[in-house]
Order: sequence, then C-alpha cells, then structure tokens
Amino acid sequence: MSRIDESKDFIPVRVAVLAVSDTRTLAEDKSGDVLEGRILDAGHILADRKILRDERTEIAAQLRAWCADPDIDVVISTGGTGLTGRDVTVEAHRDVYEKEIEAFATVFTMVSYQKIGTSAVQSRATGGVSNGTYLFALPGSSGACKDAWDEILRWQLDYRHLPCNFVEIFPRLDEHKRRK
Repeated sequence: MSRIDESKDFIPVRVAVLAVSDTRTLAEDKSGDVLEGRILDAGHILADRKILRDERTEIAAQLRAWCADPDIDVVISTGGTGLTGRDVTVEAHRDVYEKEIEAFATVFTMVSYQKIGTSAVQSRATGGVSNGTYLFALPGSSGACKDAWDEILRWQLDYRHLPCNFVEIFPRLDEHKRRK
C-alpha cells in the first residue's frame, strides 16, 4: 500500500492543467479548479493552465508544446475522455505518447468503480510519457479529478512514496535518446 518515507525530501513537480470543453470557460472550469487546488496543496507548482475546445489537433499541439517546455514535468487534462463523437482527448494524448502507462487506466477504473459502480466503464482515462513528461487524461467531472488525484497521482507524484513513484524515474524517461 501507499506509504511515505519521511526521511526523504519532498520534490515539487511542475504541472500544467488543460481543460477540454466546447462549452466551459476557465472561469467555469470546476475540474481544473479542483486539480489546481490539489496540486498546490500537495506542494507542487502550477506551471500553466489552459482551456481548449474538443479539437484533436489543437489538443495534441498543446500537449506537444508543454512536453517540449523544460519547465513542465507533468500535464493533466480533464474532459473529452468519454464516448461521444466530440470526445477526442484520449486520441490526442495517444498521438503524443511515446509510451502509454496502461496500468493508470486500470487503477483509475478500479478507483472509479468503488465510487460509481459499473458507470466506470464509460471513462477512457489514460496516461503516458512523451519527451520526459508525464501526461494524464482524466474525465471532466470534478469527482473523477478528485479521485484520480487523491487515490493515484498524489502518491505517484510524491518522491517520498514507497515502494516506487513516477518522480524517482524522471531522469530515466528519455534515456533512450541519449544512447549511441
């Protein structure tokens, strides 16, 4: 289970938050607010925050821009992970991934199932890595964002978390680019 090694120093990570919505503005983005609050409360840095319409190429372009920015370690998007025709966030994420973190979707589904039962099957939450940056696509509901942060990301983005965490392998995410 999750436990924190208090003998290690906390290492803040820089997180960008992207809301994907055809109808919301930043002022109405409750899910983004939830993520921003939890990111800051955990001691991390909010590196950027934007909102985009459900347009696959625009979402992918923003993800790529953030992955190219050395001041951003993690990107969390919210919205556009459902089953409707306009839900293209997952496809945009997969256009950018070098590697997908399949178990993120599995664990998110397990967490969601405990809260919303079989309705969890309608989420296509996903995670991956690109250019040394972690990317996570969460549903647009603030409850789903709370669940993903509180049950998964809070722990995996804490360097002190045992037995392992995402932060400790940051230096190795792009080691394939250094091979000769």
